[in-house]
Amino acid sequence: MAAISAWFWNERFWLPHNVTWADLADPAPGVEYPKAGHLLSALPLALGIFAVRILFERFIAGPCAAALHIQVEKSRRATPNAVLEKVFTSITKSPDSRHLDGLSKQLDWEVRKVQRWFRQRRNQDKPSTHTKFCESMWRFVFYLCIFTYGMRVIWQSSWIWDTRQCWMNYPYQVLTSEMYHYYVIELAFYWSLMFSQFTDIQRKDFLIMFVHHLATISLISFSYVTNMVRVGSLTMAIHDSSDFLLEAAKLANYAKYQRICDFLFVVFAICFFGTRLVIYPLWSIKSTVFESWEIIGPYPSWWLFCSLLMVLQVLHVIWSYLIARIALKAIMRGKVAKDVRSDIESSSDDETSSARRNTSSPKSENGTNGHLTGTKAWAQNHNS
Repeated sequence: MAAISAWFWNERFWLPHNVTWADLADPAPGVEYPKAGHLLSALPLALGIFAVRILFERFIAGPCAAALHIQVEKSRRATPNAVLEKVFTSITKSPDSRHLDGLSKQLDWEVRKVQRWFRQRRNQDKPSTHTKFCESMWRFVFYLCIFTYGMRVIWQSSWIWDTRQCWMNYPYQVLTSEMYHYYVIELAFYWSLMFSQFTDIQRKDFLIMFVHHLATISLISFSYVTNMVRVGSLTMAIHDSSDFLLEAAKLANYAKYQRICDFLFVVFAICFFGTRLVIYPLWSIKSTVFESWEIIGPYPSWWLFCSLLMVLQVLHVIWSYLIARIALKAIMRGKVAKDVRSDIESSSDDETSSARRNTSSPKSENGTNGHLTGTKAWAQNHNS
């Protein structure tokens, strides 16, 4: 174990040239540098955050949903059928015509009845609007609080206005208690998201979000251990600035406040594009890639850190494309057609036909705003 630990914590990989772990282990009295052991406190804190979330959703978000008349929806359960259940769990949840014909002959059912069973079975696992509202409300409160705290921590710092200060006298930069708490709370929250992602609402961008959480945890941990907390704090604040706006738009959508939802979606989109496509590359990436190269020079772990920052930027571009596509549809058509990723499916063929007739009617067109529909599609499929 000692040999593995020595190999993993090789100074030539983690630290700039002519710097050793011993140089950072024993600072002057009253001075503290980040240490890898500090991050262990994030794991029990992540469990605490998850417990707080459960209590929050039950005793705060739940009553708020009820006050907004968002009730727990009881979906129609599919009739128990061992043959169809086996196909649903082990083969496909959306059988094609070949499977439908085979199952129809095997069970002596009409194809329409088999289709209806699979629709009801899929909807049976879908989360209710009440559940989604409670989840979004928890995320909204946390993101808003952590963004407020983070801005309070870095607002008076010199590096928020001059990013070159992120690398002056590096790595001998003092760690304040406020910065320590900011980092540990952020890391604990993303650990809790990593764990709960497997039990939360399953969305189409599950894999993208998993990569995002993994990259975020790696970046937070890496930047803390190597004392890149200055540029790391800027990166975290940039990301937190738009996350709570997205959750607020979701809440308005679930509560059916159309105008508020429209407004919040527009504000979120502007903030997202501005922070993720402009400020993030011009502050965090530019400072890390160019300014640190000039001031301290590259070293092995520096390349890894830059690569992780680039991974996040690629994800930003993907999400920006999704948002822009929704916005363009809203502008070009006046409304966005029903998204194929919708969480709710009709439970019968008659309902499907009725929904299509309602969508194409003038009344439906006048009653559905493009931004609202776009926000709904995005809200149903994204967490950041």
